[in-house]
Amino acid sequence: MKRTTVNIFMAEGYCVKCKAKKEIADGVEETMKNGRKAIKGKCPTCGTVMFKILGKSSSTPTSAPAAPTAPAAPTTPPPQV
Repeated sequence: MKRTTVNIFMAEGYCVKCKAKKEIADGVEETMKNGRKAIKGKCPTCGTVMFKILGKSSSTPTSAPAAPTAPAAPTTPPPQV
């Protein structure tokens, strides 16, 4: 029998319907298209879907900003004889 592990998180989020901060029930961590992690679950009171975006994951490499390059010196054509 094969077991699968489900990560359940108890994070606090804002319920738009209740207009209050509450703990997210049945929260599951997801990775969005842009690589950021988020927790998706339900409001324990009304059952509305709650979504909380977390910080960037440290496992994804970040590209360093490119160093500015100096413009090439203009070359003068050789003198015509």
